[in-house]
Amino acid sequence: MENNINNKVIVNTGASSGMGEAAAKHLANLDNNKMKKHMKLAILALSLVLSTPIVSLAQDASLSGDVLERVSPALAKYQAEIIETRLAERDALSRRDRSMVTVAAMIARNQTADLSRQLNLALANGVTPAEISETITHLAFYAGWDNAISAAAIAQAVFAEEGIGVDELPAANPELLPLNEEAEAQRAAFVEREWGDTAPGVVEFTEDVLFLDLWLRPDLKPRDRSLVTVSALIASGHVEQISFHLNRAIDSGLTRPEASEMLTQLAFYAGWPNIFSAMPIVRDVFMELND
Repeated sequence: MENNINNKVIVNTGASSGMGEAAAKHLANLDNNKMKKHMKLAILALSLVLSTPIVSLAQDASLSGDVLERVSPALAKYQAEIIETRLAERDALSRRDRSMVTVAAMIARNQTADLSRQLNLALANGVTPAEISETITHLAFYAGWDNAISAAAIAQAVFAEEGIGVDELPAANPELLPLNEEAEAQRAAFVEREWGDTAPGVVEFTEDVLFLDLWLRPDLKPRDRSLVTVSALIASGHVEQISFHLNRAIDSGLTRPEASEMLTQLAFYAGWPNIFSAMPIVRDVFMELND
């Protein structure tokens, strides 16, 4: 229909300007041919983009140290001397836990440029493929579905390169961990009382999907599941949710020094402002533990 309208406009314009009808029709045909040519080129370009693996685009953006020096020598120096040396060698948090914190922050912020390298580093630091898979699944609910899908695309390529098969990944429907019925009843009652009238659907899925299913999946220990949750919340700037989940993490075995060092690790991957926004909440949790 749009082409027909364009033809009429060209023919009418040609006639009103003194151009012959045949000449006007000729121009219309030329215009249609150009349009078809441009459409073919646009479709070809789009098909090339869609046929390029998402992962390769992200991997190309992951800069090694020597490449980074050509762009920002100072940034390359900080990465080599601070992140890869001083930060990595701090013993308040294991290298495995540092990798889990870093990967969680990247997924939460949908920062996939360096995720491939960080996933490989996580595997080298002792994070299992099952734990990576379960972290991505978990953060779909705490960082958003599309963020998890983007991370899964990167992880798929890493797993393929490392020869990691589906048999090494968590089952879709595993036998769940035992439920602390008293604690869950208290949590559910509070959420229902506070938000049941506001968003009953959210309350329903929070109980049925999150706390009666997701949080009970066995391939990520409760302490680690809380660790990646708190890391994602801080990295996303969702300070209102930190207190509940940090207390849950500590109840599950995360120590105060580990929680403190988590903030130090996240400062480099979520930015200093997000950490300073989170620190008052973390300090309050620590103070309550001392009482």
